[in-house]
Amino acid sequence: MSGKFRFFIWIALLVLGFFAGVSWTNRAPEAEKETVETDTIIDEEAVSKPATTLPHQRATTPSNGLTPQELANIRLFENAAPSVCFITTSNVRTDYFTRNSMEIPRGSGSGFVWDDKGHIITNYHVIQGADRATVTLSDRSTWQAVLVGKAPEKDLAVLRIEVPADQLYPIPVGTSEDLRVGQSVYAIGNPFGLDQTLTTGIVSALGREIESVAGIPIRDVIQTDAAINPGNSGGPLLDSSGRLIGVNTAIYSPSGASAGIGFSIPVDVVSWVVPELIEYGMVKRPSMGVELARPQIVSRLGLEGALVIDVIENSGADAAGIRPTMRDRRGAIILGDLIVGMGNEPITSNNDLILALEKYEPGDIVKIRLRRDDQEIEVDLQLDSAR
Repeated sequence: MSGKFRFFIWIALLVLGFFAGVSWTNRAPEAEKETVETDTIIDEEAVSKPATTLPHQRATTPSNGLTPQELANIRLFENAAPSVCFITTSNVRTDYFTRNSMEIPRGSGSGFVWDDKGHIITNYHVIQGADRATVTLSDRSTWQAVLVGKAPEKDLAVLRIEVPADQLYPIPVGTSEDLRVGQSVYAIGNPFGLDQTLTTGIVSALGREIESVAGIPIRDVIQTDAAINPGNSGGPLLDSSGRLIGVNTAIYSPSGASAGIGFSIPVDVVSWVVPELIEYGMVKRPSMGVELARPQIVSRLGLEGALVIDVIENSGADAAGIRPTMRDRRGAIILGDLIVGMGNEPITSNNDLILALEKYEPGDIVKIRLRRDDQEIEVDLQLDSAR
């Protein structure tokens, strides 16, 4: 019995040894895996630790690290912005049934303070057709404006607001006669209703010509690539000293937004138009005392100049002997005098004559060159006040 008992004991030990070995083999890789993973985690934390630096522990760039050009732009804007204002217009409508009056928004634009009497300059097309205009100054105060004067042929208008003088910051006025292509310009306005916006650019060209809302050309216009969008109209164009050199008035763009071609009325025109609008409500242009034929008729006749169709009685033209267009006894048309020159300027169209007259005042005596019966003659004419 003892031999069999020892045999079973050995069998049992072998079985237990087998299962113990299998168990040890299965546990060893897991232990090794845990060790590797633990080591890996420790290494990753060590590597990623610098990336967890808190924001307040990082080095910062000094706040005064601005370039001289940036500082100059900032100063220019801070000095000029108080002179620029936001203009909104509206129309008053009466309900047919209730007879109640309603104010309907019409549009918006920009403007700037001209003097300490509350005169605001803007484009005529900004307030054209509006019943009311409201001016918002840079301090956010809002004032009802009245129309003082307008010059559609120059796309300029003057509004007035009743404001204490210490709340007004008239814009410094420069000149446009010495502008040069390539010099820096700055536009401040309210594009798309976003007030106090500064854009920068250069003078792209000089001596451009655009058509005013009255259909009369505005000459010597400034072209700039400073971004001018709807709402900039009436705002100032400034030089690098912050002086007014133009009034932003139009853009050339297929889409209606800025395409890098904007136009500004030169300040030299503004400087002589605005005082007359303030004093008279209109530009008191001199008059020759003639009525002119439409350009289409002159072109159809193959002529070049301003054709006189009528002469006002007791006018300067009447005293100078200028002849109107008439009919003879058989009804045939006898052409009147064709104005081909005024002073030293050639006249090739009605617009040329209108623009030439702007350089004179009522009472001035000017030399007028006429083509009459295939001959060119010259007469002295004293200009009248426009009626």
